[in-house]
Amino acid sequence: MSFSRDIKAELCRNAPGCDFCAAAECFGILLYCNTFSGGGIRVVTEHRDFAAALPRLFRRAFNVRFDAAPQGDAASGKRVFVVNAPEKLETIFETYGFSSDNMLAHHINLGVLESECCRRSFMRGAFLAGGSVTDPAKRYHLELVTGHYNVNREMYTLLLEMDFEPKEMARSGSYVVYFKQSGAIEDFLTLIGAPVAAMDLMSAKIEKSMRNSVNRRVNCDTANVTKTVEAAQQQIDAINRLNAARGLDGLPEKLRQTAYLRLEHPELSLAELGGLCLPPVTKSCVNHRMRKLTNMSSPPAASAANGEMSSECETPPE
Repeated sequence: MSFSRDIKAELCRNAPGCDFCAAAECFGILLYCNTFSGGGIRVVTEHRDFAAALPRLFRRAFNVRFDAAPQGDAASGKRVFVVNAPEKLETIFETYGFSSDNMLAHHINLGVLESECCRRSFMRGAFLAGGSVTDPAKRYHLELVTGHYNVNREMYTLLLEMDFEPKEMARSGSYVVYFKQSGAIEDFLTLIGAPVAAMDLMSAKIEKSMRNSVNRRVNCDTANVTKTVEAAQQQIDAINRLNAARGLDGLPEKLRQTAYLRLEHPELSLAELGGLCLPPVTKSCVNHRMRKLTNMSSPPAASAANGEMSSECETPPE
């Protein structure tokens, strides 16, 4: 199952607290369903739990039955619910202060949403009919899609009043209010009655954060190892050139010791080489000695250009 399907299944397990909340939830469904007009109502869903809950919800809110509804419990496919009887449509429209004979544009009747619980129910209905959430393992995106411009604008304003910060857009003849912040999605899911889904999103976010942190650390360690290996190889090459040109036994003791340690331990960092010196020295001291060895292995012209002095190693303060 998708993440959106899991959320809707959780929502459908929670019945509205009162008849007013049932009407508010149906209001959200109707404004975000396929068809809601004086000519009829048509709700289409592929979600089995939503399809099972919808008839009970309409009976509680309006005391009406659908004129057409899916037969049996199909395992998959679209399920279509239809109301087209004039007297039923009139009952439903009157519940929200509308008239089926004069319906030019849809609006959210805030009188139906006076209490906080009714607002939550309205949001839940809107999500059941027109909402979706992307799998949080991939990205964070929740949206509510309706075919009514005024409803979308009023939903946007309503969410602002409820301390959310949504965004909105038009897409292929529909209107969308959406969130891209994981925190806002968590709060919205908790608000409409899906706390388990909100916790799942939080867990996915923590897991993603930990995975990204591990990846960054691995990449950083890999880069450091690569840098250490490349530097060590350059030092070994310089020491080999110096050995071929003049030998290592004639070097000052500190330089000779460092050169042999590098040849014997090509995999160690400068700090680790410093720990093997007798007496142990710091990383900066080993680095200073390596620079001396590298400059000594260079041609005389290059050494002069770099302003290098004699091959005697003066160890810096440790």
